[in-house]
Amino acid sequence: MSDASSDAASDSPAAADALDPASLAALREEFGTVVYDLDGTLVDLVVDWGAVADDVIAVYEDAGAEPPGDGLWELLGSAPEYGLEAEVEAAIAAHEREGARASTRLPHADALDPATAGRTAVCSLNCEDACRIALDAHGLTPGVAAVVGRDTVSTHKPDPEPLLSAVERVGGDPEDAVFVGDSERDAVTAERAGIAFRWV
Repeated sequence: MSDASSDAASDSPAAADALDPASLAALREEFGTVVYDLDGTLVDLVVDWGAVADDVIAVYEDAGAEPPGDGLWELLGSAPEYGLEAEVEAAIAAHEREGARASTRLPHADALDPATAGRTAVCSLNCEDACRIALDAHGLTPGVAAVVGRDTVSTHKPDPEPLLSAVERVGGDPEDAVFVGDSERDAVTAERAGIAFRWV
């Protein structure tokens, strides 16, 4: 899931704070572990998030439940209360998988290096399967040792658990790790996890 679906207005840092692809590659000299966001950082998923929200609203309506709102995050967060967590997740993930297949590779993906893959992970709001599809589609899988998606652990960004899990899965130390992302949600996640953050 793209952060742009909920907090696009706060996604743009000052240009001076953002890393260009060459500077991004140099992070290896500063940090032992580098974790990347996916959508908007390494690739751009082709997803109509309005259509996703419509499909999720239909899940509620088909179950005879009044949707708790029309925002995708609200719909996803409320799904367990209605016993619709699996159905809502499936509806969102179906769009994400298609969007991953049609995704475009971004210049920052050039920083992924198979030689240092053992210290590189992805932590995303998209479902894990969509992340892996996108990485495969652009030949990026050899540069990543672990993928933590929205459905990999019990919580999702900005809760710190997914990011900490990504660092742990590559044997890293939070104090020697950096999270690279494109949204305020990514920055908040890193802060809560006690991990350095860099904007793309």
